[in-house]
Amino acid sequence: MLFKKLSLSACAVMALSAPALAQTTLTVANWLPPTHPLVSEVIVPMTEQIEEATAGAVTANILPAPLGPPPAHYDFAVNGVADITFGVQGYSPGRFKTTNLAEMPFLGDSAEAVSVAYWRTWEEMLKPAGEYDEVKVLAVFTHGPGEIFVKEGDVSATDFLDGKKMRVGGGIIQEITTALGAVPVEGPSSKAYELLSQGVADGIFFPYESVNFFGLIPQLSEGISVPGGLYNTSFYIVMNKAKWESLSPEVQEQIDSVTGESLARLAGRMWDRADAKGLEAMEGKITVTSATQEQADAWTVALEPIVEAKMAEIASTGVDADAALAMMREEIARVETE
Repeated sequence: MLFKKLSLSACAVMALSAPALAQTTLTVANWLPPTHPLVSEVIVPMTEQIEEATAGAVTANILPAPLGPPPAHYDFAVNGVADITFGVQGYSPGRFKTTNLAEMPFLGDSAEAVSVAYWRTWEEMLKPAGEYDEVKVLAVFTHGPGEIFVKEGDVSATDFLDGKKMRVGGGIIQEITTALGAVPVEGPSSKAYELLSQGVADGIFFPYESVNFFGLIPQLSEGISVPGGLYNTSFYIVMNKAKWESLSPEVQEQIDSVTGESLARLAGRMWDRADAKGLEAMEGKITVTSATQEQADAWTVALEPIVEAKMAEIASTGVDADAALAMMREEIARVETE
């Protein structure tokens, strides 16, 4: 009789504790080294914040090796190969037209301000374009302002880029390169050192962080800081839609509380810190000067046709491109004064 009572009691305890043990583990795809700040200071903290916000109901496992090349990661989320992925929209040319808004030249000097403004503008004005309907968007953001770096030469002239072979990634920067008289040399960030060291490229367009992280400082001698940045690169963090919809409304609300704008801000702050660290690492090794007013004016005129073309692409999605850009600029200014 006593054994029966104990068994019943044990069953009751197990039944009561079962819901608390129920847990969802999300698989997070990763294509960067674990030491990269986007992983260590954004993706890892994001998973920790999700676990904390959901009181342990949702945890995450960041994969130690890439599932495939960076351009494939968005579709990994679409198809459920991974639950959460991150990447660069520009790695899939033509797929994300609204991304153009965040990659425009001369937007701002702070990745935090641009990223938060980007999220707010995306949520209010760009989301209806439907480009991300196949996934749950956790954040969109940008890295720090893109600057100009070359191996050698007089960087004081407005046309010093004429004929120079410049390594570029995806997105608007390829067209910017051509418009400024340079020759784009395509290649992933991981190949930048090889392209520069072997003389395939004469320079690179990069934020300060990337020049430092990818070990390019010994390959470069001159840098130009462009007011507002010559370009930005847009990033996404997305979740498989079926996995998102399998979560309870309560858990969804908890995850929303630590993603969206707060995650975009986290990423922007990370890039700003990394840029400051990168610029500091260049001291005495790369001479960084500010673009002259003459250069800034000339480049603004040269890039006007590209800006117009990109605005037309945004408008083709049904978005009021002019209103979206106005909101983006207003929000950048607002965040800068917060």
